[in-house]
This record gives sequence, C-alpha cells and structure tokens, in this order.
Amino acid sequence: MTAIAGLAAREGALRLIGTVLDRGAMVDEGTVSGDAAIKAEARGLADLALRRLGQIDAILSQFVQRMPAGHAGNVLRLMTAELVFARTAPHAAVDLAVRLAKRGKNGGRIGGLVNAVGRRVAKKGAAIAEGQDAARLNMPDWLWTALAGDWGEDAARAIAGAHLTPAPHDLTLAVPADAEPLAREIGARVLPTGTVRLEGRAQISALPGYEAGAWWAQDAAAALPARMIPDPAGKRVLDLCAAPGGKTMQLAAAGAQVTALDRSDRRMKRLSQNLARTKLTAACVTADALTWAPEAPFDAILLDAPCSATGTIRRHPDLMRRRDRLDLAPLTDLQARMLNAAAKWLAPGGVLVFCTCSLLRAEGEDQADAFLDRHPAFARMAVGEEEIPSAFVTSDGDLRTRPDYWPDLGGLDGFFAARFSRQ
Repeated sequence: MTAIAGLAAREGALRLIGTVLDRGAMVDEGTVSGDAAIKAEARGLADLALRRLGQIDAILSQFVQRMPAGHAGNVLRLMTAELVFARTAPHAAVDLAVRLAKRGKNGGRIGGLVNAVGRRVAKKGAAIAEGQDAARLNMPDWLWTALAGDWGEDAARAIAGAHLTPAPHDLTLAVPADAEPLAREIGARVLPTGTVRLEGRAQISALPGYEAGAWWAQDAAAALPARMIPDPAGKRVLDLCAAPGGKTMQLAAAGAQVTALDRSDRRMKRLSQNLARTKLTAACVTADALTWAPEAPFDAILLDAPCSATGTIRRHPDLMRRRDRLDLAPLTDLQARMLNAAAKWLAPGGVLVFCTCSLLRAEGEDQADAFLDRHPAFARMAVGEEEIPSAFVTSDGDLRTRPDYWPDLGGLDGFFAARFSRQ
C-alpha cells in the first residue's frame, strides 16, 4: 500500500499530544515511528499545538458545542494548529485529520465532525486568531498567577509573549576562541556571552564540529552558572545533578577536575556519551546526592537543582500542559536539602553556586536567602560584570534571566543562580 504523504508525521504528532494532554507525561515520553524527518516533523507539529493550545481551544469553542475528549479532541487541535498557525494547505490538513479521526472510536461520526469543523476553521480561524490575546490565552492560569505575583502583570505578559516563539539552537564551544569561525561557517551569530546562536530547525548532529566534539547544545542562559566558579582550572569541582552534562563539559574544558553526580542511570549514560564525543574527562558518579558522601571536600560545587523548569517553557511547551495547579513545596524542600548537603562538602574558602531553570522566586531568590539564614558560615558572593552581563545581575549580585530578556537577539531561558563563599 502506498504511504499517504504526511500521515505518519501526523500520527506521531497526535501520539505526542496525547502523551501530554491525556497521560500528563512529558512529550519526550511519547513514541514516534519513522525516520528522522518524520520524527522531527511530528515533534514540530506537537510543539506547535501545545504552544498555542489556549488559542486553539478558544477557536474551536466557536465551532464545537462540546469539545470531544481524548483522540477526537486532539485531532481537532492538531488540525487547527496546522490550518491557523502552520498555514498548511486546507485540503491537506483537513484530509489528513479526517483520516486520523476515522482511526479512533466512532471513527465515521468523528470523521464527519472533523471535516465540517476543519472547513469552517480554514475559512475563519486565521481572522479569529488575529483578534485574540495570544499571550494571555496560551499561558495557563496557574502559571500566569505565579509569574504576575513574582514579577508583575507586565512582566508576566512579556514572558508569555516570549513563550510563543520556539527557542533557537545555542551552542557552547570547548574552545571559546573558536566561536567566531564556527558562526561564520554555519551562518550563525555569536552572542555577547560567547554562545553561538543558530536560528531555524537545523539538524544538530549534521553541523560542522559535532562529530569532532568541538561544541555541545546548551541554551545561552544555561551556560552562565558554570562561569560563576572563579578560576576553575586545577580545582576539584563537584557538578551536582550533572546530566546531561553541559556544565560538566564547560568546567572540564576550563581545566577543572570535575566529579559529575546524578541519580539517573539513563541520564548519566548520556553524560558519558557527551564526554566521549567532546573528548573531555570527568569522574562520573551515579548516586542520590542526599545519601552520597565524598571522600574529601571540594574547592567548588555547582548545584543545578531539580525544579519546576518553568524557565525552559519556550523550549518545552509541554511543561505548561501537564498540570493545572502549582505545588512547589516538594521541590523547594528538596532544593533546600540538597543545598544543606552541598554545604557540608565544601572546603573552607570554597565556592558554592546554586542554580535553577525556574522563573519562580520560591525556587531562586527566596531559596538563596533562606540558605544564608540557615548557614551563617556562608556569604553571598556577588557576580561581577566581567563574568555575567550586567543586565542579568540582580541588586543582590545574583544571576537572573527571563525569556523576555534579549528580545532582539532571540531571548533566552529563565535561570537563577546565586554564588556563596564559605568563610
């Protein structure tokens, strides 16, 4: 039987959307069959539907009296994403959606519904979208409330607007001086922090320097906390929650003697593969940081603690769709306990850097203040402008980035980092 063009990618996208909306799992936990091109197209379509879900459901509410659950509803969402935001040709988007609908329960009846709704969305959907408040509609209430409470309504709107644009590809180089030549070769730009930024959806593994291990993918914001460890060359440095290894590789490339620790076997295997590709070395330890103990204190510790990951939503829009409320207590408690453990492993005069990819003060600024209250032997060590752009340095001397920062350069993930010295 001749394969129908585009159908396999839509099947995959539908499976990924269901993984998030029906199972409450991460999109990466879904499976897509087919070659690399099919998988990439499926992921792109799923990300689009999840990123614009608020607008999509608002559009569909004008044509469907009651949104079908499960498979049927997700077919409608995927079709609307294509018609309104991907600008897929209407005949193709509707035909493929009808075929998908017919494979579910009550396929014939649902196929008829999808066909009728698709034709109406094709005619009126784009005009409806132009009149929508895209930023507000696409950010769930629980996240809007949290961000507005921390940063104000204007900032919440700016962050929500930044989430509507997919993140570019950012590369960190093992040899920073090679950034300009690489950027010229691949048609990219070098950001003020030295990260090489490539727009579009390039296949990372096919870029020059990948096989040689000259660089690794790492958001510009994620590359900043490792730079907060002063003069790492020759120092014993512990990278806690290290996988997949971006910060470990930064520190190793800077000459540090790195111990990389993470509790996940799967993620540590990926870290080891990244080290092998980049020809960098680190002592890899798979263990729970709350029960593990080092043989000797470290000169510096970098703790990238588990968090809500709200700072990475522009890169992972599925994070917004997996919950309908915010419960930070388990995460902030874990962060505090990991900070307490790290404090015990630091040599006198050593430096501890705590960071999270969170936009929420409870997982950043508040957590840092609470640590200092619990540990009088530690002092905040302000970040200097020679280390981090001044626009990202708070009045306390900490690092804070948000997706709406650097709008002319394509934004960056939300990150917080504080640096402490042990007296």
